[in-house]
Amino acid sequence: MLALDGVCSGYGLGQVLFEVSMTIRKGEVVSLMGRNGMGKTTLIRTVMGMLAPRAGNIQFGERRLNGLAMHRVAALGLGWVPEGRFIFPSLSVEENLVATASRRAVSGQPWTLERIYELFPRLYERRRNGGAQLSGGEQQMLTIGRALMTNPSLLILDEATEGLSPKIRQEIWRTLGVVKSTGQSILVVDKDVRALAKLADRHYMIEKGRIAWEGDSAALFADAGLAQRYVGL
Repeated sequence: MLALDGVCSGYGLGQVLFEVSMTIRKGEVVSLMGRNGMGKTTLIRTVMGMLAPRAGNIQFGERRLNGLAMHRVAALGLGWVPEGRFIFPSLSVEENLVATASRRAVSGQPWTLERIYELFPRLYERRRNGGAQLSGGEQQMLTIGRALMTNPSLLILDEATEGLSPKIRQEIWRTLGVVKSTGQSILVVDKDVRALAKLADRHYMIEKGRIAWEGDSAALFADAGLAQRYVGL
């Protein structure tokens, strides 16, 4: 579904990513882990068209993403939950959800308001409230719901549990498990190794802009030192 082959990227004169290669298959959940400043967000921004790759190739299905504007990348079926949430504070919860909704053809059951409210009952309770009136956890639920309402072929989450309370983090991970069960392809960036090992099918570790390790959850559990080496937890 998504394939990066030898991708280099960065900002101005500084290079951040060095020949990054990775793949995500249809229906698969893949994690990207690493310490802060190792290139995780830069990789996501490059995939989404915010940064142009300096070398290498980014392929999404039959389409080459190199050089495409961000709105065109999103229109192809990539749904992004960015770090920092970025909801529309002056719109209600329901208005946020329908603002970017798409009826893009999907192989399974499409995401609708009703399904989002079933996934996040708290959003239904707060559906008339403005975005600025929500707690941090509710805003994160709204951001995930808004991305799902685009009916993406691939859902990308960048630090979806960052700064949230343990209870809310647990709820987010539970919800992502439900989303996975629908066959949704997901790329999730986070530092919670234990939660990711349970959720994701395969994992990539990034260090100083290079993929330093890749493997499945069995391999991740088998090497007790991996998390300390590449995530620092």
